[in-house]
Amino acid sequence: MRAHSFLFSVLGASLISAGVMTAHAAEGVFYDPTNKASSTGKTVGHELYGTIGCPGRGLLDAPCPMPKDPDSDGDGVVDSKDKCPGTPAGRKVNADGCEFDSDGDGVVDGNDKCPGTPAGRKVNADGCELDSDGDGIVDGVDKCPTVYAKTADGCPLPAAAAEPAPAPQKLALEGVNFDYDQASLRPESQSKLDEAAATLNKWGNVNVEVAGHTDSMGGDDYNMDLSQQRAEAVRNYLIGKGVAAERLTAKGYGESQPVAGNDTDEGRFKNRRVELVPQK
Repeated sequence: MRAHSFLFSVLGASLISAGVMTAHAAEGVFYDPTNKASSTGKTVGHELYGTIGCPGRGLLDAPCPMPKDPDSDGDGVVDSKDKCPGTPAGRKVNADGCEFDSDGDGVVDGNDKCPGTPAGRKVNADGCELDSDGDGIVDGVDKCPTVYAKTADGCPLPAAAAEPAPAPQKLALEGVNFDYDQASLRPESQSKLDEAAATLNKWGNVNVEVAGHTDSMGGDDYNMDLSQQRAEAVRNYLIGKGVAAERLTAKGYGESQPVAGNDTDEGRFKNRRVELVPQK
């Protein structure tokens, strides 16, 4: 009888020892000598089953692993360490479980339609640079970001300089005539000369000869001098109206270039004239 009792004691101790060793060796199992499920508050004897494997399993049952930390969004980072839960499936994340933002523009790579944005550039919700004026040149490159311009730098092209009006071969000052043997301007000539000054200013920087003429009355030398005086009178008037003096040259031709016959008063009146001749 004693032999049987001893045998059972040895067998029980062996089984308990094997259970304890299994409890300590198996990964994820737990062993707590202060078993609160025990009526005595400690794990002793047959109550050891309460701390091997899962509560309720037998002494030699397979151990129950500790519950694993879940990874709810399946990004490879467990929930307890995931600083960005709910990451869409298939997105690449860092050690914190947050999506990469390779260009650092604040829009994660999975949503960034313009990856590789240069540092410091402002972007929209798609991760693309802003184009405030809508001209196709992003603000980071656009030198005129508030002006619409389809140019390389986003700025309007400089306005082309207005082409000067083509200068005619000769401008006869119709209505600018002189009394016989006089170099002073007639009052009615002033309005015509005002128009002439405006025309000269439209010609740009074209130099002009103010050519004076006379009729055939009087000697050649006298008429040459008189025509020079008439040319000077017109030149001085035009300068007074804003035409640059260096553009105007006065020259008298006397009676050498008539435009009408000198045998009538009407013809001689037409010959007493001044013309503006552009110089090349």
